[in-house]
Amino acid sequence: MAINQVQMQPGLSLVEFMQHYGTEAQCEQALAASRWPQGFHCPVCRCRLHTTFQRAGRGTWQCQRCHHQTTVTAGTIFDSTKLALTVWFLAMHLLTQAKNNVSALELRRQLGVSWRTAWRLKHKLMQVMAERESKRQLSGRVEIDDAYLGGERADEPGKKGRGSPNKIPFVLAVSTTDKGKPHQVVICCMPFTSEAVRDWANKSLSTQTQAVSDGLAAFRALRAEVESHVAIVTGSGRTSAEHPEFRWVNILLGNLKNALTGTYHAFKFAKYAPRYLADFQYRFNRRYNLRSILPRLLRAAATTKPWTEQRLTATELCT
Repeated sequence: MAINQVQMQPGLSLVEFMQHYGTEAQCEQALAASRWPQGFHCPVCRCRLHTTFQRAGRGTWQCQRCHHQTTVTAGTIFDSTKLALTVWFLAMHLLTQAKNNVSALELRRQLGVSWRTAWRLKHKLMQVMAERESKRQLSGRVEIDDAYLGGERADEPGKKGRGSPNKIPFVLAVSTTDKGKPHQVVICCMPFTSEAVRDWANKSLSTQTQAVSDGLAAFRALRAEVESHVAIVTGSGRTSAEHPEFRWVNILLGNLKNALTGTYHAFKFAKYAPRYLADFQYRFNRRYNLRSILPRLLRAAATTKPWTEQRLTATELCT
């Protein structure tokens, strides 16, 4: 059997990670290079002339024109953090190099922090992934399917099945290459209505898309938004799941659900599903080069605005 080169690539080993990001100074330098790739500029007046000094063990930049002072973490997803950057970097390494998901409980054990701190850190990084993937657009041949996440929670008894308030509808779409291999994926929480499908297609599919979907009525809206749309009535059960036109979308749906159920005991799908789906989407779309995922996530984190814990927990992500 042929070796899957994507799956068998070495990635960034823990030894290499420690060589590049094992000290606070190395992490601060890497973050500064990601935030200011062309060199420091004042976030207030954009002046490049500055002085630097240490304050509370962390570098501080002061603009020579307006005298504004800033740190490498200020105004980013790391804003106001009390954690060492080495902890943040190790968390990013664990999240990006794992084949499956990494729970907050596992992060707590690996990082030596409290569960609440691990949860907050994980959700901030997943928010970075979500914002980075929010403009992803597929083209070419795209397999599309509808599915549900979640169900009745033990601590929130109520309706079962599709009526459960914790059961979230979402659409998964995967583009394929000329050789019939999966290329990129987009996953979006959304109701199965024509209006929602139309809005999603305008955002996530190029006009050159050749869409293939099942017979869900809402998918008829794709006809006016993409180059072509083929709807195949597959029925239900095993036959539907094994239909050759939906091979990769079904495989990815299975991988996604296995990753979630195999990692997390439970979480509020209705509130946090988009972040967990974005985590899967982000890593899948960057699977061709595992060594580059951490630097790319660092760059995204350095350009993402701060998210407070109140905002992380208060925002209803699914509508």
